[in-house]
Amino acid sequence: MKKTVVVGMSGGVDSSVAALLLREQGYNVIGLFMNNWEEKDECGACTGEEDFTDVRRVASAIGIPYYSVNFAKEYMDRVFSYFLSEYKAGRTPNPDVLCNREIKFKDFKQTAKRLGADYIATGHYCDILHDNGVHYLLKAKDQNKDQTYFLNQLSQEQLDGVLFPLGKLDKSEVRRIAEQNGLATATKKDSTGICFIGERNFRDFLLKYIPAQKGKIMTYDGKVLGEHLGLMYYTIGQRRGLGIGGQKEDDGSRWFVIEKDLKNNILYVAHGAEDKLFSKGLYMKECNWIPFTPDKKDFECTAKFRYRQPEQKCTVHVRDNGITVDFAERQRAITEGQFAVFYDGDKCIGGGVIEKAIF
Repeated sequence: MKKTVVVGMSGGVDSSVAALLLREQGYNVIGLFMNNWEEKDECGACTGEEDFTDVRRVASAIGIPYYSVNFAKEYMDRVFSYFLSEYKAGRTPNPDVLCNREIKFKDFKQTAKRLGADYIATGHYCDILHDNGVHYLLKAKDQNKDQTYFLNQLSQEQLDGVLFPLGKLDKSEVRRIAEQNGLATATKKDSTGICFIGERNFRDFLLKYIPAQKGKIMTYDGKVLGEHLGLMYYTIGQRRGLGIGGQKEDDGSRWFVIEKDLKNNILYVAHGAEDKLFSKGLYMKECNWIPFTPDKKDFECTAKFRYRQPEQKCTVHVRDNGITVDFAERQRAITEGQFAVFYDGDKCIGGGVIEKAIF
């Protein structure tokens, strides 16, 4: 009897090819489109309608049934509320990580089970190893597209029964497969940025939900250089968009953000040498370990502190009051609210929210 796989179909080329490959492998495939964000564009059209249209076209082409499910309330309650609270606290969150944990591998998986799924699958670029009931999250063959960073919060229960059909494919191969099979999404542009913001201006979007409080842009020696638009709009290490070029004391080097003083609503900047941006380590309150908590309290591994960053060597110290990470080489612009994600060779062994940099 055929096993049933419910595939999370977004209307993009990756999930389209994932569904196609599983169909060719002999699975009974069902497509499930998640509507996680309800908002209309300037023309009054729901922004998810075009994507669902593409899901219908692809599902029809490969001969599978498809459904749509609305998780907008769950997304608002458990992902977007977190996104806003982090920005209000002056931090820079990564809601895509939380979306995977709270929606795609939780509510979606529960819905898939109700549809009779033996497995669920997505178009993520990563791989997985199921070994005697233990589930290992592995890097994708295409290192330029690897998305294990965004899956670092998944539990063993969430990884159970998961398939990643694109794990051993390059992006170019995925495009080629889509074109050869006449899929409507073959040349569709990849989505970028945070899913619910899309191509819109980030500042304009955030202003709809959090009132901006303008304040001073200053140096540590007390010079006022200008006015910021609201601390939530800036990140540590940011150079562009500060609006303070042409200062008389400027030596020609670019200004960059070194601190956000939330209490006094001051944006601190510097120029010249970037020593103040480089830290020797970081602290995090907790970590989601994959598959299990490490046996050793102190160990060496590699880590990423932002997506697409090359892995960096580090030493991890696990203690009852949190986790400290010492860098082999000082790291630039470690950002509170982002995730530190750990690797042991091809295995992603977990990650957690960065609470602060250690200088």
